[in-house]
Amino acid sequence: MIKQFIEQKEKKVEYAELVYDLIFVYIIGRNNALLHHTKGGYVTFGAFTMYVICTLAVIQIWNFTTYYINGYGRNSARDHVFLFSNMFLMYFLARGTQSDWQNYHTMYHIAWALILLNIGAQYLIERRHHLDDPINKRRCSRMGIILMIEAVIVAASMIEFHFAATTYTSLLAIIFGMTSVMISGKDKSIQGIDFEHLSERAMLYVVFTFGEMIIAIAGYFDGEMTPRNLYFALMGFLIVVGLFLSYGVVYDHIVDRELKTNGLGYMFIHIFLIFALNNITSTLEFMQDDEIDLIQKMTFMVVSLLIYFAFLFATGRYSKVKCRPTRGFILTIAGISVGFAVLMFLIREFSMAHIALTFVYVLTIFLILRLNVKKSESK
Repeated sequence: MIKQFIEQKEKKVEYAELVYDLIFVYIIGRNNALLHHTKGGYVTFGAFTMYVICTLAVIQIWNFTTYYINGYGRNSARDHVFLFSNMFLMYFLARGTQSDWQNYHTMYHIAWALILLNIGAQYLIERRHHLDDPINKRRCSRMGIILMIEAVIVAASMIEFHFAATTYTSLLAIIFGMTSVMISGKDKSIQGIDFEHLSERAMLYVVFTFGEMIIAIAGYFDGEMTPRNLYFALMGFLIVVGLFLSYGVVYDHIVDRELKTNGLGYMFIHIFLIFALNNITSTLEFMQDDEIDLIQKMTFMVVSLLIYFAFLFATGRYSKVKCRPTRGFILTIAGISVGFAVLMFLIREFSMAHIALTFVYVLTIFLILRLNVKKSESK
């Protein structure tokens, strides 16, 4: 298929988008708080399940909104009405993000479905402006229909109040939305997509996710500043810095933001990258809590970090030609990651060693990444 391009001005991030993001900053904290409901030193299965559903649902809503604004946003009165309507509805999602989630089940899913219908309606309204443009007409139709169907699935979960059925239906809605959008993007249509704007918006979401992480480790500074507390505070802070710098290297030096792409894969990658960051935030809060089972929080940290770096390096498909990761680089990172996981298991009984080794792992990945970029740029 011959790709069609439209010469357009660089799209700037709008003030309305930044204001809209503020509600997500609030909801990140609400989602992470779900994991603080423990029983016998363990995060309960129900709390973790609700955490996964609520976190992925919110990230997906943000992705849908951002992708629409990127392609068709005009900073118009209509755009603002739709955007702030969804912002208002997000408060109901935040209200329902609690350990007794089922008590707010109906309210949560009504708001969730209305948000999806809102975004879907924008696509269908936009379709009228592209009747002579088959690519954008088709894209608007597909996205509108996908969002409408997902909204129906979300609404359907209100029919059955049994916990398992509700959970499966909610997850089905999320999975349907993600897979359908990815499949619909297989035609590689990139007309009207500004990847520079899209990547900047994804970066901003990552930044305010790190902001929540910084707030989380502030708990290390509560109470008397004993040597142990100071140690955890320093290690926690350095881990956050290392993770942030690693993302910064990828965003600033590796990702080709002038790439011609529909950006769907990039946004898909960020769903799981941001999800992993949320997990790391919660685990950092657990590290100093002796009431949480050591094995569980160690496993949670290891898995979350591996997911984070796996999806961070998955952005390599959007990298500049000279910065594309080599096979040797990938094998090196994989070997270090396996070694990190094994060592964490071997020292599973020592929380102070866990956080130190985690810092060493994050720092090592950052240094290797930075060195690799320097070599690439010197060629």
